[in-house]
Amino acid sequence: MTSAEQVSEVFSRRPKRADARRNYETLISAARDAFAEDGVSASLEDIARRAHVGIGTLYRHFPTRQDLFESVYVDEVEALCRTAGDLADQPPWDALVGWLHRFVRYTATKRALAESLSHDSATFRNCRTEIYAAGEPLLQRAQQAGAARTDTSFDDVLRLLSGITMIHFAEPGQLERVLGMALDGLRYQPPTAASTN
Repeated sequence: MTSAEQVSEVFSRRPKRADARRNYETLISAARDAFAEDGVSASLEDIARRAHVGIGTLYRHFPTRQDLFESVYVDEVEALCRTAGDLADQPPWDALVGWLHRFVRYTATKRALAESLSHDSATFRNCRTEIYAAGEPLLQRAQQAGAARTDTSFDDVLRLLSGITMIHFAEPGQLERVLGMALDGLRYQPPTAASTN
């Protein structure tokens, strides 16, 4: 089965009927919150309770825990990628920063699911390709506008932000401050007179 076929299989789980679609989306949202709070060991019964559906409804949509992991992950990646399009009308630097803030929120769910998703799986690889396709043009646009450093790659930026999200911050707002400092380092700074001597 090809990478695209495996991701299509995840998408095909989405129901067509409106009521079933609502249940599906509510379960995805409840699972996302549960995985972010409790990790992959989150109780499926608790997820069903959070979604206000019975456990049978959960199993109809997601026959296995792995099906639920993959569906939540793909849903998060789709939302992240859509954000890039939503930001297209903003100035290049603002669009990039807005998307990178959304990427940091996405990594909270990704971290919870990472141990359950094989990084060699077609689903994981395809999602990574989609993330690069959405975010890399935002960095390039900011670089071309002279707003972002040109000596960095999109991979560098994602590794930096992924590292930041691995830190356990003790106080509210600390993550945002550290992220702000990292983004200040990404912003283009013209050479000063002292640095050119």
